[in-house]
Amino acid sequence: MVCFNFFYQAYQHKLKLALIGQSVFGQEVYNKLRKEGHKVVGVFTVPDKNGQADPLALAAEKDGTPVFKFPRWRAKGKPIQEVVAAYKSVGAELNVLPFCTQFIPMDVIDCPKHGSIIYHPSILPRHRGASAINWTLIQGDKKAGFTIFWADDGLDTGPILLQRECDVGQNDTVDDLYNRFLFPEGIKAMVEAVHLIADGKAPRIPQPKEGATYEGIQKKENAEISWDQPAAALHNWIRGHDKVPGAWATIDGQVVTFYGSSLLDASVPAGQELAIKGASRPGLVTKNGLVIFGNDGKMVLVRNLQFEDGKMIPASKYFSADETTALELTEEEQKMAEDIRAIWKGILSNVAVIEDSTDFFKSGASSMHVVRMLEEIKQKYSGLQLQNEDVYMATKFADFIQMAVRKFRGEDKEEELVIDYVSKNVNNMTVNMPYQCFINGHFINADDGKTYDTINPADGSIIASVSSASLADVDKAVAAAKEAFENGEWGRMNARERGRLMYRLADLMEEHQEELATIESIDSGAVYTLALKTHVGMSVQTFRYFAGWCDKIQGATIPINQARPNHNLTFTKKEPIGVCAIVIPWNYPLMMLAWKSAACLAAGNTLVLKPAQVTPLTSLKFAELSAKAGFPKGVINILPGSGGLVGQHLSEHPDVRKVGFTGSTPTGKQIMKSAATNLKKVSLELGGKSPLIIFSDCELDRAVKMGMGAVYFNKGENCIAAGRLFVEESIHDEFVRKVVEEIKKMKIGDPLDRSTDHGPQNHKAHLEKLLQYCETGVKEGATLVYGGRQVCRPGFFMEPTVFTDVEDHMYIAQEESFGPVMVISKFKNGDVDGVLRRANTTEYGLASGVFTKDISKALYISEKLEAGTVFINTYNKTDVAAPFGGFKQSGFGKDLGEEALHEYLRTKAITVEY
Repeated sequence: MVCFNFFYQAYQHKLKLALIGQSVFGQEVYNKLRKEGHKVVGVFTVPDKNGQADPLALAAEKDGTPVFKFPRWRAKGKPIQEVVAAYKSVGAELNVLPFCTQFIPMDVIDCPKHGSIIYHPSILPRHRGASAINWTLIQGDKKAGFTIFWADDGLDTGPILLQRECDVGQNDTVDDLYNRFLFPEGIKAMVEAVHLIADGKAPRIPQPKEGATYEGIQKKENAEISWDQPAAALHNWIRGHDKVPGAWATIDGQVVTFYGSSLLDASVPAGQELAIKGASRPGLVTKNGLVIFGNDGKMVLVRNLQFEDGKMIPASKYFSADETTALELTEEEQKMAEDIRAIWKGILSNVAVIEDSTDFFKSGASSMHVVRMLEEIKQKYSGLQLQNEDVYMATKFADFIQMAVRKFRGEDKEEELVIDYVSKNVNNMTVNMPYQCFINGHFINADDGKTYDTINPADGSIIASVSSASLADVDKAVAAAKEAFENGEWGRMNARERGRLMYRLADLMEEHQEELATIESIDSGAVYTLALKTHVGMSVQTFRYFAGWCDKIQGATIPINQARPNHNLTFTKKEPIGVCAIVIPWNYPLMMLAWKSAACLAAGNTLVLKPAQVTPLTSLKFAELSAKAGFPKGVINILPGSGGLVGQHLSEHPDVRKVGFTGSTPTGKQIMKSAATNLKKVSLELGGKSPLIIFSDCELDRAVKMGMGAVYFNKGENCIAAGRLFVEESIHDEFVRKVVEEIKKMKIGDPLDRSTDHGPQNHKAHLEKLLQYCETGVKEGATLVYGGRQVCRPGFFMEPTVFTDVEDHMYIAQEESFGPVMVISKFKNGDVDGVLRRANTTEYGLASGVFTKDISKALYISEKLEAGTVFINTYNKTDVAAPFGGFKQSGFGKDLGEEALHEYLRTKAITVEY
C-alpha cells in the first residue's frame, strides 16, 4: 500500500503542455504524455510537405488537439507577433521540444510558468549542434547518449535536467544508435522529465565548460570522403553519415554514396579493382562488398552503394548487370501488390496514379515515410519482414514489388536463430545463457529430454538446468558435421573466407568479453579479472591467430628420381581430416575450447565439441556467437552432458576422424582404446606433475612470486601447475617463510569481486578430493605448514596450502593435486644432477621450470628435463604462437602455434608424369 501511494503521489501532478517539434519521435512523446494524464493544449509543428502532414500533427489532429503549422517563428531575426500570440493563446505551463528544427523565439521559450525543455542527442556539453549523432560516430566516441536540458538563449547550452548514455559498437550507425537507444530511451526520458517538473523535483545542473564542443551541420556538400586517413577514420566518417546525408566519393564521373561500412580485419580478399577519385589505392569489388583502404593499409568493407539517380545496389554487384527475371505473381501475390500500391498512394497523396515506374523518393517521400510504409505493410502482412534498407534498394514500385514477393516467398531468407536463455542479473549486467544442445545451427533439447543442474561454486546455487545430450544427439551432431564438411558451404569455402569468419567470431567474442567472463566466473569459479584477461582474452587471441593461418596452409614440391625420358612432379597437399570430436576440461572452459577449436576450424574441419559436464555455459554462449558470426550450419556442434556417455560415443563413432582431448590420463587412455575402432587420429593433453627447481643463486623474491603463481594460479586448477617444488637447501626455510607471508595477504572470496585473489574450487567433488589429498600428505609424514582446510563460508573454497618435508615416495610427491597445494622438497646444495633425476622420476612430462641466474645451468637443465615446456626464470607464460603439449603420460600432440594445425590436417602426396 505504501508503494502504491508513493507512485500515486509521484504522478498526481499534471501539467498543461505545448509540444513544439515534429517527427515520429515527437508523435511518440505526445502519445505517452497524454497517456500519463498530462494535457497537451497545443501542438506546434512544420507545414505539410508534398501534401503530407508530419506524424506529430497527424496524431494531434486525430485527438482533436489544436495544431498550428507555422513555416517560421521569426522574420528578419524578430519574432512574428501573430505567431507568438497564437502560441500564447493555448496557455501552456511547460514547452516540450522533443525534436525541433525551427528557431523558437525566447518570448516563447520563457513564456510558460516552467519554461521549456529540449531533447538533444548527445551527452552535453559534447557535440552541441544539429548533427550531434553524426559527430558522435565521426569522432569515434565510445559512448553516446542524450541530454534533456532547460532551453536558454544559447545553442544547446542550457542547464541539464537529465542525461542517459550507452556504449557505441564498432560498427554502429546513426540508425543503430537511434533505434536501439536514443529513440526508445529518449521517449521514456522525456516523459520522466515532465513528471519531475510537475512534482517540483527537476534539477537544473549548469553545463560544464570543460569538454564542450560545437560542430556544424553535416550536409551532402561537406560529406565527401577524404581518403588520406586511417581505415578506422574512413569507417567512422562513412557510418557517421549513414543514412543522412551520406558519405560520398566520385566513381566513374558520378557521385556514389557509401552505406553499411565495417572494419575488415583479414587478409586482402580477391576482387575486381575499382578506381575511386582521390583514393591512392583502388577499391576492390568482392563478393561481400566494396573493400576500401586507409592510408595505414587497413581495410573497410562497404555493403551498399547509391547512385545519383537514387538507385541503391549491393556493392558486390557494382560490375554486374541486373538480369533478374521478373517473377510471375500468384493471385494472392497480385492482391498483396495492389494492397501495397494503395499504401504507396496513401503516402504519396500528391501522385495521381502509382505506376510501375513511380519512384518512392522522387515522388516526395522521406525517411520518415519509409518507416510508415513498412509499418503499414507489416499490419497487413505480418509474415513479410522488410527492412528500411530494402526500400532504398528498390525505390521504384515495380522493383519494390518484385523484392517484396521474393521476401514473401522466403527466397534467400536466412533462418532466424531461436534461443531460449537463462538470464541472470549479476556482476552489474544481465547475462543471457543458452542451455540447450547446439546441433546443426539450432539450439534444441536433448533427444530424451534429460537435463542436469550446473552449479555456481561460489555459493552452491543452481545457475541453470542444462540439456544432457544422449547417444541419439551425438549421432545427429556427427551427421550434421559430416554433411557440412562433405556437401555444405563450409567444404566449398575458400581459405580466406574461412579466415574472415574466424576473425568475425573473434570480434564478437571480444564484444561480449564481459558477459563471457562473467559466465565463466559463475560457472567455473574463476576470479573475474583472470577470466577476463586469460580465459576470454587468450581465447580471442587464439581465434585471431589461427584465422591468420587459414590461407597459409601449404604443401611442398618434392624432387624425385625420374625414369627418363619421362618427367615427374611430386607435390603434397595439406587437407582437413573431416569431422573432429573435441572433449575439453572444466578448468579453463572457454580457453580450452579455443585452443583446440580454432586450429580445427582453421584447417577446414567441422567439429562436435563436448564441454566438461560441470562447466557447459561458455561453450554454449560460444555456439550462439558462432552462429551470429555466420558459420554455416553443422560446422560447430556443442553437446553438454556426461563424458562417459557423450565423450565415449564420440571417440568410438565411425564418422569421427579425429579426437582432440584435454583431461586426465586414465580417461585419455580409454579414448585411445575407443579411437582404435576406426584408427582415428588422436591428440591428448593429459595430467601433469610439473617440477619447478629453485636454486640458491636465483632472484629469491621473484622466485617466490613466480613460484606462487606456478601453484595457485586459477586456484591451482591449472594443467601446467608446478606440482612439486624442489628448493635448494640453503634457501629452503627463507623461501617457505616468504611464501607463507604472501599467502596470508591473499584475499579469498567472491570471484566477481575485483579485489579477490583466490576463488572457489570448481565443484564440490573436486574440493572433497583435495581435502583427502591433504589428509594423505599429513598421514604419510609431510609437514603441513599452512592451509589444508576448507574455508568456512558458503561455496567450495579451500585455503592455499603448503607442504614441506615431502619425500619422493609419498603420494603427494607423485600424484597431481590439481588444486592450490604447494608441495616442497629440499635438495642438497649444488646437487644439479641429483635434483634432475628426482624431477624426472615421474610418469608425467607436461611442463617444468627452473630459477637460477646461471644461464648455462638453466640451459643444461632445460635440455635434461623430460617435459614438453620448460620455463626459465618465469612460469605460466604461454602464447598462442608457441606449441603446447606434453611427453610421456602427459600425452602427445600439440595445441597452439603452427604445430597445432598439423594435428587437424592430413598430408596427401601427388605424383604427376608429364
